[in-house]
Amino acid sequence: MKRLFITLGLLLTAGLAWGAHPVQADETWQPVATLGSSLTADQKSGTLSTLESAANISSASELTVNGDTLVKYLNPSGSSFTATSGVWSSALVQKTSSGGINVTIVPYNGTNNITTITSDQYRNAALTAGVTNANLYITSAVKIDGSGALAGVYAAFAQNGETLNGAQIDAAQTEVNTLSGITAANKDEDGYSDKQLNNAVAGMKKDMASQSNNGQQTLSQNQIGNIVDSQLKQNNLTTIINNNQRTQIVNLMVKIQNSGALKSSDFKAQATKLASSIQSSAKSLFNKLKGLNTAENRNFLQKILDAIGNFFKSLIDWLTSLF
Repeated sequence: MKRLFITLGLLLTAGLAWGAHPVQADETWQPVATLGSSLTADQKSGTLSTLESAANISSASELTVNGDTLVKYLNPSGSSFTATSGVWSSALVQKTSSGGINVTIVPYNGTNNITTITSDQYRNAALTAGVTNANLYITSAVKIDGSGALAGVYAAFAQNGETLNGAQIDAAQTEVNTLSGITAANKDEDGYSDKQLNNAVAGMKKDMASQSNNGQQTLSQNQIGNIVDSQLKQNNLTTIINNNQRTQIVNLMVKIQNSGALKSSDFKAQATKLASSIQSSAKSLFNKLKGLNTAENRNFLQKILDAIGNFFKSLIDWLTSLF
């Protein structure tokens, strides 16, 4: 029944929008369109037009993302790109002075061609990498996982004198791989959504920053595990995320801590904004989760579990009395 309620909530909130709505804010540098090197001339023109139209601008500078870019930013986390790897997914990076991290996956000629990375995964990765306030628009002219666009985001910041920390980018790429893998594994599970997982992860980051005094204290693996369990419970994922997936998430959070991400003075605030935005984008779903997590419902569930336990105990006692 619990999973049925969540599934209905997901159906009611299923996306017409691909990500968070960008916040209107002052740009701090000229928007950058990162264009995949494998695009044909027509695809490149169409991609630039698609991105600028979505951002409602017409003045983006252009940055080509190629195999060398993928090697530089993505291989340290375990990817195996080469200088000759193709790149099609592209991004428009609009750095802002406020508003948090917002991502819009933009259909290309009416089709969403980003096959693997979700808008919330892009947002969580950007947060871990050290991005603070930015509107990110992502698209691709062909079906592709979307890694090239994320590498382009990192390159756009570097081009504008805001080179992101390599250890944090490494952690961000591990995060994308981990969360996309968990979402793929659970895509057919009733009661699961990528938004729940990413909301939980954003909450974990916020709690880690808070409990570590913004990275001034090192949290033990047990402390991080407790934070992970708390957020999985709040997002009704405890019975869906298996032990192996939980271990992956704990290891990811340890890696994020070790990268130094928590030491940013703005990390906690950005994580809080991200969680709030994810919840706002699917209000029916998260209102339903809050309702399911009330003390009354937890007590009712416990009574059911107790009754089942008592039944089997009585059955075992009866069978034992026969011998």
